Amino acid sequence: MITPFPIVSSLLLGHKILPTAARLHSATRISPFISPWGSRCSPFPMLAVVDPPSAIDGTVGDAEVDKARHVSRLIPIEENVRETGFRQTVLASDLIFETNTDFQHLQVYSSPHFGRMLVIDGAMQITETDGASYNEMMAHVPMMAHAAPKRVLVIGGGDGYVLSEVLRHGSVECVDHVELDAGVMEACKKYFPWSAAWEDPRVKMHVADGAAFVRDAPEGYYDVVVQDSSDPSYLADDGVTYVPLPSGVLYSRDHFEHIRRILSEGGVFSFQAQCYTIPSELANIGRWRRMLSEEGMFGDVKYGTIPVPTYPMGQIGFLLCCKNKETGALHDAKMQIIKKRFEKMESKENKTKYYHPRMHRSCFDLPYAVENQIYDDKFF
Repeated sequence: MITPFPIVSSLLLGHKILPTAARLHSATRISPFISPWGSRCSPFPMLAVVDPPSAIDGTVGDAEVDKARHVSRLIPIEENVRETGFRQTVLASDLIFETNTDFQHLQVYSSPHFGRMLVIDGAMQITETDGASYNEMMAHVPMMAHAAPKRVLVIGGGDGYVLSEVLRHGSVECVDHVELDAGVMEACKKYFPWSAAWEDPRVKMHVADGAAFVRDAPEGYYDVVVQDSSDPSYLADDGVTYVPLPSGVLYSRDHFEHIRRILSEGGVFSFQAQCYTIPSELANIGRWRRMLSEEGMFGDVKYGTIPVPTYPMGQIGFLLCCKNKETGALHDAKMQIIKKRFEKMESKENKTKYYHPRMHRSCFDLPYAVENQIYDDKFF
């Protein structure tokens, strides 16, 4: 009898995985299927499809039989991390929407546990159930680090969740949201509950290239910049070659220098910075931190970790880059200020699901070996 868990994970043992450019870790998608009980084939090489329990033989009741038949018709959404041999599958119940935008293949699924799920080029982007951890941390950590952010730039994040969290802060006067793919925004406006963010009068939407927008932005204008972008590259099957992706420009020294230029004094920059449990990505994190810290580009740069069950390896993170060292401080006096601001924000009966002040501080506590590699044995 197969237990209907919404996530199935396994190690790949000798299976050939085809390379696919995707948001996270070179995903490979198994096409949706309907597998009637009695078929001896399975979309999961590590799992066996067996005959369902039967009410006739007296082992289970009718309700259990119905549940088992339902599970056999779930749609697997699979992602693989070739570098570590990790495979994860989320089981969806329905495909709600599917389209090809100008840039990518987009699908919206529903799941009994995870709610609606956005999948782009076969890779999980966000779910209603666990989307809060990533998006709340991406928004509130940099926003709370700044004393009173008024002007904010959000690069990427076409699903609108980070934008909606930024708007919780009463100090915000204007937000420029720059997203290259209008098709993602249109789909998310229709199928996800945070779509009202784009209707806020403080928001100005720009369908544009993020790197070009930053190059043309005025000096010292933004208090906070949040970059919710896709990965810059992925590791090829040979385990050596990095295959560049279009978003790589958002991780270049030139782009980082322009980000610093457009930040105000005391400004804060936060960006998606991959997963430390994947060796090549851990190396990237350390390399970016060193680059951003060199020659006084940013006074304080540190990596925060976020658990996301539906992302491969279950973890992702961000680099918080503060122009001034004091802005990134986590001492007790600063945390008391953050706590008061958080309580004021929460009093509006729109509570966060994941972020809170203690999480703000603790997300920067990393495994010892990870800290050694990211900070070159010089802990912040």
